[in-house]
This record gives sequence, structure tokens and C-alpha cells, in this order.
Amino acid sequence: MKIFPIFLDLREQSVLVVGGGAMAARRCAAITQAGGRARVVAETLSEAFEDCHDFDHQARAFAPDDLDGARLVFVATEDEELNQRVSSLAIARGIPVNVADRLKLCSFIMPSIVNRSPVVVAVSSGGEAPIVSRLLRAQLETRIPRRLGQLAAFAGGLRKRIKQAIPDSTRRRRFWEKVTDGPVGDYVLAGQTDDAHRLLEKILSAESGDNAAPNLGEVYLVGGGPGDPDLLTFRALRLMQQADVVLHDRLVPDAILDLVRRDAERVFVGKRRGEHALTQESISQLLVDLARKGKRVLRLKGGDPFTFGRGGEEIETLASQDIPFQVVPGITAANGCAAYAGIPLTHRDHAQSCIFVTGHTKDGKLDLNWQTLVQPKQTVVVYMGLAAAGEIIALLMSHGADPTTPAAVVDNGTRDNQQIIDGTLNDLADKIASANLEGPAILIVGGVVTLRDKLSWFAPNQAGGSLTHATE
Repeated sequence: MKIFPIFLDLREQSVLVVGGGAMAARRCAAITQAGGRARVVAETLSEAFEDCHDFDHQARAFAPDDLDGARLVFVATEDEELNQRVSSLAIARGIPVNVADRLKLCSFIMPSIVNRSPVVVAVSSGGEAPIVSRLLRAQLETRIPRRLGQLAAFAGGLRKRIKQAIPDSTRRRRFWEKVTDGPVGDYVLAGQTDDAHRLLEKILSAESGDNAAPNLGEVYLVGGGPGDPDLLTFRALRLMQQADVVLHDRLVPDAILDLVRRDAERVFVGKRRGEHALTQESISQLLVDLARKGKRVLRLKGGDPFTFGRGGEEIETLASQDIPFQVVPGITAANGCAAYAGIPLTHRDHAQSCIFVTGHTKDGKLDLNWQTLVQPKQTVVVYMGLAAAGEIIALLMSHGADPTTPAAVVDNGTRDNQQIIDGTLNDLADKIASANLEGPAILIVGGVVTLRDKLSWFAPNQAGGSLTHATE
């Protein structure tokens, strides 16, 4: 984050504007709208100032004394020498300054704004690409309800009363979530505030004092997908923002963890081959214990929780202990990684079926139905098979698989450091050994791998600038 975002209270503060053109007029209007006192220094004012009100105009050239008492400075002129002079003087005096369209002269920049007062959304590209900020702002304008500010004001007027009625902070947060993201909020956004107040009183009566229901927790079993945050479902994102505590695996990247509610407790319960932070039984019991404490627990897994994710084992424990739970599927590694590698798992010319298997079973031994896996016209996807890839490939060939069968490994699929190694069963093990792959990775075996050269589309950049999409 190059630019630190902040909102300033400009009420009754003096703000200097140097310039008399359209941009200066926009700055003046924004200042007065925020309750600030705009002082405009310019020899003449353009017609754009006709819509500005309650500002002080000094019809002369800029003087250094104009900076006295200024909380902020905006410069919007075509005079480059003047722009640089005002910027230097303001910075020397520790006054934040913004020079229109001159990023190097600015000590702060102006974001694109979506105004739903008292709710204000600010979007910035750090000055690098203002057009991107404007495009995003345009999208937000269409998605944020016009009466969102009225909902904020409605809630703000009730804060003190709700805090007294519901002292417990966790219960109070859940109450507000129910109110703002439920029928009460819908009434306010529809302009039916009387109905909103009546419904809120009913909910408050049920939630406060002796009428309060037991503080019951819940577990959200959520699939985080193979790594790209854009592949998360809307439901996953919503529950990630509601959780009090999150239990996550090593397969969940920081880019996805960053989308969890900021004040949620994070607990790492990851597992590597032969190295477990917690046993599976301990993880399942921890989910139960946290839920019984009234916590909303997010069990965040890579891929899909029901595809080699032991999600079934965990919710079996929850069900046996009468703990409420929800399951949110995620894009499984096979689907996500294959798609980002340009390898369709099925294709009329190459594969009429697809089989998912795991590279290690519960006892750590390879015990697969090899005769089924070597059948023609199918795709085999092996999860968690990187460490045993050589053994898996050898067993496939020893059970009759053609050594020339196309095969590929997709390492860190869908992520910025994605790598793909492809070849045939006969040579892939040697290529994997020399590639120093770190995982997570999946092994794909079948004729569909030959389509990668034609269908490949995802080519992320490595830190060094070369492409991680590599054919050997």
C-alpha cells in the first residue's frame, strides 16, 4: 500500500485553493460540502465558480502568507512555476498539498468518491491510473443503494440505546448485522422508516435482557478454491466477514486470508506430509469447543471441503455434537488448476470420463485401483501426489499405461507463481525432479494434456519478469 488512506474532518477548517479554473471550482465545492471554509486565491474566476457558495475569494496573485492557518492546500493552475512554488512552500511548512494532475508535487492525492453521506466510499489508484479509479467508482455507484446514508443515519441514532440494551459486544455486533442486513435494513432502504422502527423494536425485545436467546455458535465450512481470490463465491465472502475466528490450512494463501474480517482471530491448523499443526481429531474438537463458546467459526479450506478436504469428517463430528453448521463449496483444485493450465478435463476427442484420486490415503500408503486408472479415453487427476509422483507414474506404467501417455503437473495453480511441467509418463518424473516444485500441485494424466499448447491462456509473471507458464 503506497498511499495511506485517511478521512479528515474539515468542519470550520480553513482550506486554501490556488487557481480560478474548473478544477479549482470542483475543489472549492468539495471543501464547502465537507463543512470547510474555502479561501480561493486567483486573479479571476471562471464560470465554473457560479455553482460554488460560501467561499472567500481574494482576487490577486498568490502570496506565501496565504498559507497561514491553512489546514490543506489545493493548487489548480496552468502555471508550472507557481504550482511548484506553492507545493514547496506548503511542504516546507508541513501543510498537506495537492496539485492537480501533478503527482510528484503532491503530498496527498484526491480519490474518486461515492457519496452516500454519512457513508463515503473513496477509491484510489495511488495516482497511477485515475481512469481505473473512475471506472471502479462508476461500478460502485450502480451497486450501492441511494439510501445507504439513511440506513447509516438510522443505525447511528440508535447506537447509544442498543449499547445499553445489549452490553455484550459480540451479541451486539450480531444484532446490528441482523438489523442492517435484514428486513429492517430493507425497510429503511425502501424509505419505510416507520415500519423499520416497529420491526426493530420487536427484534430488540427478543435480543436483550431476560428475553435473550442462548448465545449459540455456528461453524461455516468454506471452500477457498485453489488460490486465486477471484474464484471465491459471494457466499464465502459474506461468511468470511461474519466469522469471529477462522481455522485455516496452509493451502489458503494470504490474499484470501486478507478478505476475512480484520478483527477475527486466526488459527493455523495446516498439515504437510508427515507434519501436522493439529491432528484431524483435534481440529474437529476445536470447532466444537469454539462453537459452544458462542463463536461463529470459519473453517477455511483450500479447494473444495468435500473433495479430499476431510470436510465430511469434520461435519460428522459437528453433527454428532448438535453444532449448527453450513457448507459452502469451493472450486476444487482439479477444476481450477486444469482450467488455468488450459487443460479441459473432458473432451469428445480425448476423454469421456474423469477420475479424481489422492496421492496418499489415510494410512499414508498408495492403494489405488490401478486397473481402473489405466483405462483409455479418460483423464486421471491425482491430488497431493507431488512427493510420490515418480512412484505413481511407475505404478501406472507397470499396470499397463502407455509410456507415451501425455501428462502434466500444475504447481500452485491459479496463483501468480503457477508453473506447469508437461511431457509423457515416460519422462515426466525426471522433469519434476529437476524443476524443484514446492506445491501444492496436481498431476493430470491423459490425452487432454496435448490441448494445453492450443488452449493455454493464463500466463502470470514471476518476480523476475519471466513467465511461470513453462513447457519443457
